[in-house]
Amino acid sequence: MPPNLQIVFVTCPAEAAEDLARTLVEARVAACVNLLPRIVSVYRWQDAVQREEEALLLIKAPAEGFEALRQAVLAHHPYELPEVVAVNPDAVHQPYLDWVLASCR
Repeated sequence: MPPNLQIVFVTCPAEAAEDLARTLVEARVAACVNLLPRIVSVYRWQDAVQREEEALLLIKAPAEGFEALRQAVLAHHPYELPEVVAVNPDAVHQPYLDWVLASCR
């Protein structure tokens, strides 16, 4: 059985990243958020190619809490259409998984 953990990727403006991370952890929808500053995103939006400097949030959370996490991101994210992409790992160090689950209760 795969572990009950997700890593969720969210990009946002760098100036909003830490506040969003803190909001998610305080709401207990995430156990930990790593902020990777100053990434460059190139994407198509409203039929034009865009380039933005952003931060990448790597969010660790219980898989069954994805909907609550998604809703919290949507409620606090400055973009009209934020990236919220979950990846389910095949293996996780059990004590770390236990901590993630306990942190989001």
